[in-house]
Amino acid sequence: MAFVTVVLNQKGGIGKSTITVNLAATIAEVLGGLDGEAAPVAAVSIDPQGSTVWWAERVGDELPFVFVDAYDDTEGIKNLREATAVQHVLVDTPGWMDPAARKKGAGDPLGTGPVADSIRAALDNANHVIVPIEPEPLGWMPTKSTIEQILKPRGIPYTVVISNWDPRDGKSDLDETKDFVRRNGWPLARTVIRHYKLHTRAAAEGQVVTRYPKSRVAQECLQDFTNLALELQLRFVQTKAGA
Repeated sequence: MAFVTVVLNQKGGIGKSTITVNLAATIAEVLGGLDGEAAPVAAVSIDPQGSTVWWAERVGDELPFVFVDAYDDTEGIKNLREATAVQHVLVDTPGWMDPAARKKGAGDPLGTGPVADSIRAALDNANHVIVPIEPEPLGWMPTKSTIEQILKPRGIPYTVVISNWDPRDGKSDLDETKDFVRRNGWPLARTVIRHYKLHTRAAAEGQVVTRYPKSRVAQECLQDFTNLALELQLRFVQTKAGA
């Protein structure tokens, strides 16, 4: 049975695909494959815009994990936990669905329609959810809506991860975002995913964080995702121990 992690926030453009792909690559690097086989990690896209799909196609045969485009496969999404070929599944979700479909949702903020159905199926299988948030006030309310209206009613464990923080901007916005998360009582990852041009160029250049050309910045990029993978794993162990 696979451990399913969904990367979710109703706000788009906050690094969900970057987290999905690079966290999958980092976990795959740690687990490795036996005798040249692929590592037991899968990244699944249910985003109709196909950002992760395009990224995976650009990487091609060098992709260190299994990739699945499941946007049109709601039945397959419903069975993510039953996967036997992999141990870890990370699911990339869209920025959100058609607002018109959302209004027809009959009490469920996810609304109706194929995108809503895909998100709902992924959450029904989720062991854990990563909620990325950027260090800027514009992203705070969408994050609050995602957690309070979608995750908490379903009782799904989640961790908020600050992403796209540019150290050149100073720590003021970063600290304010941390305070906002803590005031709401949400679990916050200690690891912050820093913004680097290497990340923004990675999809176009067909790279994942474990394969960036060696440099000081590449090492810092990899360190962020290695730290996040380790921190999340410790949280999973602690959650299971307290169950």
